[in-house]
Amino acid sequence: MKLTILKDVMKKGIEVVEKITQKNLTLPILQTTIFQTEKNFLTLSSTNLETGVIWWGLARIEKEGKICLPTKVLSQLISFVPQKSISLFKENLSLWVECENYKTEIIGLDAEEFPIIPKIQTENSILVDTSLFCQSLSQVVKIPSPSTARPEISGVLLNFQENIIKIAATDSFRLAEKKLFLPNPFPQKHSLILPQNSVREIIGIFGELEGEMRIYISPKQIWFESLMSEISHPQIQYTSRLIEGEYPNYEEITPKKFGTTVSLSKEKLLNQIKTASLFSGKNNEIIMKIDPKNETITILSQSPNLGKYEGSLAGKIKGEKVEIAFNHRFLIDGILEIKSPELTLNLTNEEGPAVLRPVDLEDYFYILMPIKTI
Repeated sequence: MKLTILKDVMKKGIEVVEKITQKNLTLPILQTTIFQTEKNFLTLSSTNLETGVIWWGLARIEKEGKICLPTKVLSQLISFVPQKSISLFKENLSLWVECENYKTEIIGLDAEEFPIIPKIQTENSILVDTSLFCQSLSQVVKIPSPSTARPEISGVLLNFQENIIKIAATDSFRLAEKKLFLPNPFPQKHSLILPQNSVREIIGIFGELEGEMRIYISPKQIWFESLMSEISHPQIQYTSRLIEGEYPNYEEITPKKFGTTVSLSKEKLLNQIKTASLFSGKNNEIIMKIDPKNETITILSQSPNLGKYEGSLAGKIKGEKVEIAFNHRFLIDGILEIKSPELTLNLTNEEGPAVLRPVDLEDYFYILMPIKTI
């Protein structure tokens, strides 16, 4: 194996694959990246057995070969070498890295020990805008929580419906749904559950990229592929196992009628909640008193050890007077994902679910259960 590649190109590749490399004392091979030549490309691949990623970079290949190298060492080394071309050549189970006045030997492992990363096995695919897709995932990824009893809610739902992908997540106490509208219809309806860690890796790997990505779907596996800008060739392929099971039919229990609706400034509400959170009790509760007659929202919190807080802000209020308590952390999470300067807070009653939505947008909602106060 012998090749030459630009430092910046190789650095981008290492930054991609290291996002899924995990410390594994029982399987040291999982702490490595496999370097492999392929025609005019250097390919880097990493896996943690649940997910896998392959990156391609243009290089001048003189002799083909492959070797597994410790990902952490590679990441640290590449940050120190000059902005020049890097020469790589394999000698037994070592890779020599040469650049200007740098010459380093990295001891590797046999590439034959590296786990197989599943290749794309389906033509069932769709194109999406990479940036919009990753932004949509980021609006729900914080919500799932690990559950051995209900593994299906440990992940994020992707529900493909003609020209819409519905992306949803829940932890039984709150739920968010984001709609991503597609320029071209998906060939058939399909629903799948992505593990939460996989969603985080997808955002980390593809989140800064522009252009489109193609999603390939099979019953137990999913692939995401972005192409190089210079030529029509894959640059990154990421794959993940899916969570088996049926996702809860949340649309049936999503409230449609509300006793009180409040429209107000996102930023002003967020500042009030954050301030009140400083004095919240052991359950992180803050209380909201909503007065339609005076069109005011009063926000209260109290801690026996720290003191109490009371603030108010104006808003457009329709419906009944209501007093309701929320977990301030969950409420802040929902407010932060609203992408408009104003939001609506829709309340069923003191004990029923509340729904946050952006004003004049129908692409996102966040459902939150209140805290019962004694």
